[in-house]
Amino acid sequence: MPELPEVQTVVNTLSPRLVGGTFRRVAHVRPDIVRPCGFDLIGPLAGRTVSKIARRGKRIVVTLDDGNAFYVHLGMTGQLKIVTNAVAPIEPHTHFIADLTSGAQLRFRDPRRFGGIFWLGREASPGDARMGPEPLTMTSVQLAAKLSRTKRAVKNALMDQNVVAGLGNIYVDESLFAAGIHPLKRADRLKPDEITRLNKAIKLTLKRAIRHRGSTLRDYVDADGGRGGFQALHRVYAREGEPCRTCDAPLKRIVLGGRSTHFCPNCQRKR
Repeated sequence: MPELPEVQTVVNTLSPRLVGGTFRRVAHVRPDIVRPCGFDLIGPLAGRTVSKIARRGKRIVVTLDDGNAFYVHLGMTGQLKIVTNAVAPIEPHTHFIADLTSGAQLRFRDPRRFGGIFWLGREASPGDARMGPEPLTMTSVQLAAKLSRTKRAVKNALMDQNVVAGLGNIYVDESLFAAGIHPLKRADRLKPDEITRLNKAIKLTLKRAIRHRGSTLRDYVDADGGRGGFQALHRVYAREGEPCRTCDAPLKRIVLGGRSTHFCPNCQRKR
């Protein structure tokens, strides 16, 4: 599933093409990818200009010139792209196409349909107010407060969007490795110095991934159709049995909460 670096890269590549652009018409929309269920997305978009595109957690939030907003969630296989040639072949599983007055098209494709387009209207807060802090700006105090309230393994806690917004399997594994923290350690038992290390590791890992345009493991591409490059720099994720790039110990994989978890048993000892 695309995580914060991938979603931020889509926002970064989409903004120059879409902000200031005007929707001429919605050429195609599959109703069951729109929420609320039954909402007519065609009318509210026609003639509206995009004033802002931002990210909240894993959501791409688009604000229109009339103050209304909607967000796109990429789910597991979603792609949100600008196609400059409106007569370009339409890929299978393209569920939304909007014509822009520039002649380009905004297209949303999602083979597995776990993503979608969610109308927000004029909500003061774009998205779920229950989401945790943004990891690129959160403080160690905020992180400590969130983790102190749960007895779950720290890996599972960090995967919870109500604890920290935007993290997922790849970047939790990478951040825990960078901080030297075992994924099974109880979240509420992290010491202050571990919280500080973890907060710093999360920020550095995400910023590095954004610089490399995210990780393309399968479906993810940016708004221009480009693939990410951070997958070549993963230090633990999906490297089970390979030598640790720090100590040469074989990396291990366990399953936590139904998700694969990768770590170094030497660099991330469970004390």
